[in-house]
Amino acid sequence: MPLLPDDRTASLKEAIDYIPQGISVFDSGLRLAASNQRYNQLLALPPDLTRQGSALFDIALFMAERGDFGPGDAARLAIERINTITASPTTVTQRMGTGGQSLEFYSSRLPDGGLIISFSDVTARVQAELELEQVNQSLERRVEERTADLRQVNAELEVARAKADASNHDKTRFLAAASHDLLQPLNAARLYTSTLIERAKSTAFAELANSIEASLTAVEDIMSALLDISRIDSGALKPAPAPVAAQDLLKKIEVEFAPMARERSITLRMVATKGTVLADRNLVARIVQNLVSNAIKYTPVGGKVLVGVRRRGNRLRLDVVDTGIGFNRDQHRLVFAEFSRLERGARMAQGLGLGLSIVQRLVTALGLTLELDSREGHGSRFSLYLPVVRNGRAKTAPEAAPAEQNFGMLDLKILCVDNERAILEAMEGLLHHWGCDVRTALSLKQIDRERLLEGWYPDMVLMDYHLDQTSGLDAIEWLRHNLGGHLPAALVTADRSPAVRTLAEDRGIAVVTKPVKPAALRAAITGLANQSGRGTQRAG
Repeated sequence: MPLLPDDRTASLKEAIDYIPQGISVFDSGLRLAASNQRYNQLLALPPDLTRQGSALFDIALFMAERGDFGPGDAARLAIERINTITASPTTVTQRMGTGGQSLEFYSSRLPDGGLIISFSDVTARVQAELELEQVNQSLERRVEERTADLRQVNAELEVARAKADASNHDKTRFLAAASHDLLQPLNAARLYTSTLIERAKSTAFAELANSIEASLTAVEDIMSALLDISRIDSGALKPAPAPVAAQDLLKKIEVEFAPMARERSITLRMVATKGTVLADRNLVARIVQNLVSNAIKYTPVGGKVLVGVRRRGNRLRLDVVDTGIGFNRDQHRLVFAEFSRLERGARMAQGLGLGLSIVQRLVTALGLTLELDSREGHGSRFSLYLPVVRNGRAKTAPEAAPAEQNFGMLDLKILCVDNERAILEAMEGLLHHWGCDVRTALSLKQIDRERLLEGWYPDMVLMDYHLDQTSGLDAIEWLRHNLGGHLPAALVTADRSPAVRTLAEDRGIAVVTKPVKPAALRAAITGLANQSGRGTQRAG
């Protein structure tokens, strides 16, 4: 027999009485439509306020007068409570119950303007959170107590690490072995940019092309610095000190880093000097470049970086001073370690933490002195001491070679072999622009398979050293054997080891190092053309 409407209502009322949460429903006039026993028990309401039709305001006023909502005017507190639970479609609040328990209320407005309120006793959960907080505080105290012990352990680990670093040459071997792969894409970019510069002359893109060239030059300098690390560690780097005007060093730094400083709204100031020092120009420049780069990277926007020289006895002290983040004395040794970056610095700038490691290695290799004065939050001062030249003529910085405006066209047949297609495309574009007849191949097999040399005899060959199946030196010998006679050749390689250069010279093969500079390539081609009797050029 189906239940009548009144029976269904009674069954529903009986069912919600078993729900552990207190539940109440108010109509659009905010009068009580229904509630369960848990609601009445937890709020401890008198019977006349649990009857259907009781006003929400009367219930809130009773609880306010009882002190549930704290001290103050009961009517005002009741209105504030009603506003809190009705102001938003859904609200969640917590307060203490009359028995000292923690109650959590959920209120939701109904589509017809009514209100449903449910709440539960969350005393156990609140207590658990308090206990967890106490445990965390206890753990923090234990961590602080262990810090002193850890400092000692860290100091011992630092000593062990220093010993391990002294005997570890893996990075050196890696740089030497990987130099070819590292320089290949840079070489292609260099060649493409050289073609772009020559084609963009007297156009709106000339400045852009030159800017790209300058950026590639900066990248090449960094790569050279990394490769120098391997030479420093192996003892192969031989400094060549000569009198250098300190102002030349500062001028180079200003030109290179002024755009970077402007981009970060940092004031970069160079203090003029007339001093002359005895130094290896390129290596000292790399030291200062790294110091200024770090200063700009780790100085907040709007800060200042100053570079200047002071006389100190028979030495000049070159200072790089910044208003950056700085670091404490116990971190001084850490900043010079490879692949090591302080946490705050890592958040400010990307990098591998090699800059100051390179500085330290170069300073040691050159027999110079580097001082560091820094304090966290107060900036840093790096000071490089350089010997003064009293009576000597400073070696002036070489002027940048002017771009060729009216160079002669090269009427030459050139074969280019490289296992990187991008390099071949870039080389072909540049040589075509110079008036050359160019054929390219990725390997000897391609030359043979496509019969590239049938009816076409090259005046010279430009050969990569690291080919997929053979060395460039052996490939040149194969070409000479099959073409007959003496084929002028140049080895174009990123391998800068003395062994490769010696092998090439023994076979009468010129060497052009990657990344290829257009002037060096053109000079090599001219030299090879003279060997083949094709050294004349016709005007372009």
